Amino acid sequence: MEELKVGLFAEASEFVTEQLTAASIKSGLVSAYATPAMTALMENASVLAIQKLLPKGQTSVGAAMCVKHLAPTPVGVRVRARAEVTAIDGRRVTFKVEAWDSKEKIGEGTHARVIVDAGRFRTKVENKIKS
Repeated sequence: MEELKVGLFAEASEFVTEQLTAASIKSGLVSAYATPAMTALMENASVLAIQKLLPKGQTSVGAAMCVKHLAPTPVGVRVRARAEVTAIDGRRVTFKVEAWDSKEKIGEGTHARVIVDAGRFRTKVENKIKS
């Protein structure tokens, strides 16, 4: 099995729908691809880059996101995000993230994820509901 290392990457893509616009998500008033949707796509690419390499019972959770949304994308256009591992420090994995539409780069930044035991994490979430 391959191991986690700097340079691993993955991509994710989606079509911009009305539900993914700033106006629909309520992160703005325009009918263009929302920044929260773009960052979610970047996170998805990051998950895809490492999840298959994690031991059984392990997953990763988002810990930090710092991105710039560089250009608007209209409804109906496909967007693509790429995440590349740039550093590994214990359980923390850092990624360079970028996104493009059919015309240009629309976003860039960094993202960090922490590798956790999925069962323990789920228990922490459930305990918050109980209290």
